[in-house]
Amino acid sequence: MKRLVRVLRRIFVVMVVIWLVITGASLTYNFATRERAEPPPGLKFVQTADLQTRYDSWGTTGTPIVLVHGAAESVESWSELVPVLARTHRVYAYDITGYGYSERKAPYTIEHLAAQLLGFIDAMKLTKPVLVGHSLGAGVVAEAALEQPAKVGGIMFLDGDGLPIPGGGPPQAVVNTLIVDPYRTSALRLVLGSDSLIRNIYNDACAAQCAPLTHDEIQVWTRPFRQAGAEKALWQMVGRDFPSVQPDRLALLKHSPVAKAVLFGALDNQGGSAEQTATRVGAPPPTILPNQGHLTLISAPVEVAAAINELATRS
Repeated sequence: MKRLVRVLRRIFVVMVVIWLVITGASLTYNFATRERAEPPPGLKFVQTADLQTRYDSWGTTGTPIVLVHGAAESVESWSELVPVLARTHRVYAYDITGYGYSERKAPYTIEHLAAQLLGFIDAMKLTKPVLVGHSLGAGVVAEAALEQPAKVGGIMFLDGDGLPIPGGGPPQAVVNTLIVDPYRTSALRLVLGSDSLIRNIYNDACAAQCAPLTHDEIQVWTRPFRQAGAEKALWQMVGRDFPSVQPDRLALLKHSPVAKAVLFGALDNQGGSAEQTATRVGAPPPTILPNQGHLTLISAPVEVAAAINELATRS
């Protein structure tokens, strides 16, 4: 028995030493990487409901199109699609609160995100714009159309079904207990600082159909997460239910006069089911792009623009 006690005591001491070493290394790394990035110069902002929202716009004629990005994305995510759309449309894109360079303000619920979008429509004085929601953005445009259909000309579910993630997210209490500082901050900064890891995540989402990211392009994707307040906002979002629309509510769109369209990459394993989404919301049969993944806005901008053009003619 005494020998067992001695062994257990040694194991405990070793574990404490390991914990102290890891914690010390984490605190040191966090201190060394504490400097935050400045926003790029020349950003445009507008007041939308209760938020200062960063946005950009292109084109001078045609139906207004509002682009609503997905999780971990920003206005820059639309850079391949915008030049094609802006030939015949007035195009607008903004950063969802919690991402990009817009003011970060909780709660990060689908209702709050939809209020930001509806506030943007009002602030820009847009008449019945077509709303294109990518991934997470699909739920945002759906909720906006459900709340104020008279303001919306049409909505597109682009690589997203608008529904909760199957199985839900981890309870907030569990996340706050297991994913704690300083370790979570270290983990996030290590990911953001790894070009190879970011490239792998991007390549997987693109189903290997996008050009490889350069270092400078990776900085464009990750810079918003190095802004002051970005980490705090991320921890507020982690553990919450993913901003989405419940199936029964989403199905109400079937009876809405708002024009609907669904477009997915055939190899998309993140956005849900295109066919089920079209049936649920009363849209025409979905457009499925062969050999494309979750980032069709980047890998197939001409095809996505053509589908948006078709939706605009019906709105």
